[in-house]
Amino acid sequence: MIARVAWLFARPGSAGVATLALPVTAFAIVTGLLLTVLGGAQTFWTWTDDIAFTYQLLAVVALVLLVVPLASLGGAAARLSARRRDDRLSTLRLLGATPATVSALAVVESAVLALAGAVGGVVLYFLIVPLLALVPFRGEPLGIDGVLLGWPVLAGVTAGIVALAAVSAVLGLRRVVISPLGVRTRQDAPKLSWLRFAIGAVVVLVSFGLMGALQVAGSAIVLIAILAAGFGGTLAVLNLVGPWVIRLVAKGQARRAKRPAQLLAARTVLESPKAAWRQVSGVAMTSFMAVFAGVGLAIVDLAGAGVDRESLELFADIRTGILITVVGSFLMVACSVGVNQAAGILDRRDLYRSLDMLGMPEATMDAARRRAVMSPLRITAIGSALIAAFVMLPLTGAALIVQPLALVVIAAVLAAGIGVVWLGLAATRPMLARTSAAAS
Repeated sequence: MIARVAWLFARPGSAGVATLALPVTAFAIVTGLLLTVLGGAQTFWTWTDDIAFTYQLLAVVALVLLVVPLASLGGAAARLSARRRDDRLSTLRLLGATPATVSALAVVESAVLALAGAVGGVVLYFLIVPLLALVPFRGEPLGIDGVLLGWPVLAGVTAGIVALAAVSAVLGLRRVVISPLGVRTRQDAPKLSWLRFAIGAVVVLVSFGLMGALQVAGSAIVLIAILAAGFGGTLAVLNLVGPWVIRLVAKGQARRAKRPAQLLAARTVLESPKAAWRQVSGVAMTSFMAVFAGVGLAIVDLAGAGVDRESLELFADIRTGILITVVGSFLMVACSVGVNQAAGILDRRDLYRSLDMLGMPEATMDAARRRAVMSPLRITAIGSALIAAFVMLPLTGAALIVQPLALVVIAAVLAAGIGVVWLGLAATRPMLARTSAAAS
C-alpha cells in the first residue's frame, strides 16, 4: 500500500517536472565544470622540468579557488533536490509509512536525480574537451590527450556526486521549511549561533598566519599544503559565517521596515538565512576570487618589463589561468543564481498565491524578492573581498592590493557578479507572475 501511494506522490505534474529539472540541471553543470577543472589541471602534473613546480603551485591555487565553490554548489543542488519532497514525505509519514521507508524513498530519489545530472555532466564535459584542448600553455595547446580524463576519474566523480546527494537527502529529512511571515507552520525561524562567527574568525586568523609562514616552508609539498589549507579553509568558512551575518543584518532591517516590501524581504531572509546565503554565495566566492585575480594581474603587469622569454611565457600563462578561473567562477555564479532563484519561487508558491488573493500587487512581491537578494548580496560581496585581501596581506603586502590595475579588476569582477544576479532576478520574474496568478 505504501509503495503504491509513494508511486502516486512521485508522479510529476507540470510543476513537478520543473522541480525535478532544477536539481538535475544543477548536478549536470557541477559535474561538467568539476571534470573540466580536473582535466585542465592534470597536464601540469606531467611536467618535470625546473619551472614545472611553479605551474603546479598555481594549479593548486586555481583548483582550490574553483573546487571549493563547486562543492558548495553541489551541496546546494543536493539540498534543493532533498527539500522538493518535504510535503510528500510528510504525507506518507501520516499515512503510516515508517521512518525507514521515508528515508529510503528520499535517498533513492535524490540518488537517481544526482545520477541523471552527473551523467549529463559527463556528456557536457566531453563536449567541452575539444575547446579545452585548444587552450595554450607554455606556447602550445594542451591537446586532447592532455585534458581527457580516464574512466576511473569519471566514475569516481559521478559516484561522489551521487553520494553527496544521498547524504544531503538524509540530513534534509530533519528540516522544516516555514513561510516568510512565520505563520504557515507556527514555528520559529532556525537559530544560528554566534559560534559560527567565532569559528570563522579563528579560521581566517589561522589562514593569515599560514600565509605568513610560507617563507619558512621546508619543502614543495609543505608549500602546496599551506596554500591549499589557507585558501581552501577561508573559502569554506564563508559558508559558515555568511548565513549568520545575513541573519544579523536582516533582524535590524525587519525592525526598521516601513513598507510591506521591506518587511516581507527581511522576513524572507529570517525564514532561512541559509537559503538566503545560497542565493548570493556564488558571488561571495567570486568576490573572494576577484582579489586573487586582481593582485595576480598586477604582479604580472609590474614584472613583465625587461624579462627573458621564459618569464614572458610564464606571465602569459598566468593571465590565461586567471581568465579561465574567473570565467569558471562566473559559470558557477550563473548556475547558482538561476537554480536558487527559480527554486526560491517554487518554494514559496503557496505564499505568493495567498498574497495575490489578498490583493498584494505583483510589483510589491517582486520588490520584496529583489530586496531579499540584493541586500545580502552587497554585504557578502564586499565582505568576501575584504577577507581575501586580509588573508593575502602577508603574501603580497598592501601595496600590490591597492595597485590601480588590481582595484580595477576587483571592481569589474564585483560589478559583473552583481550584474549576473540582477539579470537572474529579471529573468525569473515571469515565473513569479505565473506562480502568483496560478490560483486566480
